[in-house]
Amino acid sequence: MTQQVPSTEPELAGVRNFRDVGGLPAVDGRRVRHGVLFRSGHLAHATEEDAAFLASLELHTVFDFRNAADQKLEGPDVELPGVRNVNLPLSDPADGAEFWKMVRDGDLDQLRAILDDGKAAARMTASYRKIVKERTAEHSRVLHALADDSVPALMHCAAGKDRAGISIAVTLLALGVEREAIVADYLESNAKHRRYRVRRSGSADTAYTPEVMDLLSPLFDARAEYLEAAFASIEETWGDVEAYLAQGLALAPESRERLRERLLD
Repeated sequence: MTQQVPSTEPELAGVRNFRDVGGLPAVDGRRVRHGVLFRSGHLAHATEEDAAFLASLELHTVFDFRNAADQKLEGPDVELPGVRNVNLPLSDPADGAEFWKMVRDGDLDQLRAILDDGKAAARMTASYRKIVKERTAEHSRVLHALADDSVPALMHCAAGKDRAGISIAVTLLALGVEREAIVADYLESNAKHRRYRVRRSGSADTAYTPEVMDLLSPLFDARAEYLEAAFASIEETWGDVEAYLAQGLALAPESRERLRERLLD
């Protein structure tokens, strides 16, 4: 029996952006079941109290979409008893390594050069398109695991916004959740208490000036245009969501039905 979590969001001290995806409406009138699908930022800094709460969810699987560089920077996830940890990197550690080093360590002129004039938002849009188009094997594995035995499940990356956000969106598309509800859930990552804590070298009065934070904001915002770019990539590549699920993710009708039975009320 899956754990039914309270509707009030828990206060987790060391885990950002945690939430239950339950309650979102599907087009067939059903809703995502509470207590079966969760999302968050990484679990590396979970406190003992956080870990106790996560253990109370009776999770079967934690999907970690971070790459090796992320794990080196933040640390491994906290160990939860009886939970299967599945690492499926959705980005290459070498892809953009210099860019993210500049984000952490660059001075104002360097940040302007790589982020100003819409370059930061364009990078995010391109990343969302690429992940949907090129990481079909990983997303197929997630959906088949959920359909078979992996719930309750938690999906996370570093901030719980981009790679986890796309994976949650793909899962919700397979469940037939309304597109507007998928976008609305994604945008919940903008809440102040959920946002990723940006790490920058240097003192606070130079590393986090208003202009620096304005330049960085497209990288750390959840913007509807990013997720819409992922949806557009699906439609441009496969024609529509049904073809994407069937051809891109090799999700057979019987697997999709099992997925819906496990995750929808």
